[in-house]
Amino acid sequence: MQLERVIEKGVAGERIDDDEYLLLERAGDLYQLGFLADTIRRRKHPDNLVTYVIDRNINYTDICISACKFCAFFKAPEDGRGYLLSFPELQAKIEETKALGGTQILLQGGLHPGQPLEYYEEMVRFMKTTGIHVHGFSPPEICHFGDLSGQPIKEVIRRLIVAGLDSIPGGGAEILSDRVRQSIAPRKCGADQWLAVMEEAHHQGLRTSATMMFGHIETKEERLEHLRRLRELQDETHGFTAFIPWPFQPGHTVLADTEKTTAVEYLRMLALSRIYLDNFDNIQASWVTQGPKVAQLSLSFGANDFGSTMIEENVVAAAGVSFRLSEQEIRQLVASAGFTPAQRLMDYSLV
Repeated sequence: MQLERVIEKGVAGERIDDDEYLLLERAGDLYQLGFLADTIRRRKHPDNLVTYVIDRNINYTDICISACKFCAFFKAPEDGRGYLLSFPELQAKIEETKALGGTQILLQGGLHPGQPLEYYEEMVRFMKTTGIHVHGFSPPEICHFGDLSGQPIKEVIRRLIVAGLDSIPGGGAEILSDRVRQSIAPRKCGADQWLAVMEEAHHQGLRTSATMMFGHIETKEERLEHLRRLRELQDETHGFTAFIPWPFQPGHTVLADTEKTTAVEYLRMLALSRIYLDNFDNIQASWVTQGPKVAQLSLSFGANDFGSTMIEENVVAAAGVSFRLSEQEIRQLVASAGFTPAQRLMDYSLV
């Protein structure tokens, strides 16, 4: 009976507290979670639209000092096989993206030890000469730039905005629990630092997204801790545009023996995210890790956004997972699931 009361509370649009979340996580079946998440989704998005963005992931370098246990993409600085894209290479990728109707670049890279903050300012200024929206530099990168330059985070963000940075992606969040971060990514910024970057970005007028990579060493309670900390910051700043949960891909990583998250577990986590994050307007499906059919199902489990066409994607592909979808395929998948596809920009305004 207690579970039914929590579901009724969610249907009525009331906030779910931590104990109620844990009850849903423990006792709610897939149908109940899907029903509640879909109810909330339809209340927030009665227009029945499912949005997507045409963009490209540009990973400007794979050279990284972080050596995260979950990453199959990075090369150590002493490896010799790493790369750093030249500005002409960046320009060629941007022009190709624009020719395909792309509106933004998702710009992320490894924590390169050899480039100063000025280099990244110059990179953004160069990219902005093409007219593209630069959705760039996740919080670990911004913390890294601060460490290299000796500048506080506030000043790093200010300088990047002056250079032309338009918004910040939610990468590098993994799980916002220091126990987890110390185990899988001890050289990367801590949970408090990740949140501090986003808070400062919001205060300086940048919109950002938020992510969660789950299904490795974290507990169910630590997943909730992650969601709680995001919800608390969103209550304060309202700066997050969307939340993207995606399962850890263990292939070719130090954690390769980790059992892979099932589609059912992914859909449960997606639904729980939609239910708990009542102050987030948008929840994004992860077709990049789940494939097109499960992503289609996601639209009945709380997701209202199909994410990006991903003209290029390297990090998940390095773990041995490689799905590809064109804009036309995304539109067909959305329409055949009973929704209306609509192209958007980073801030979720429609094209």
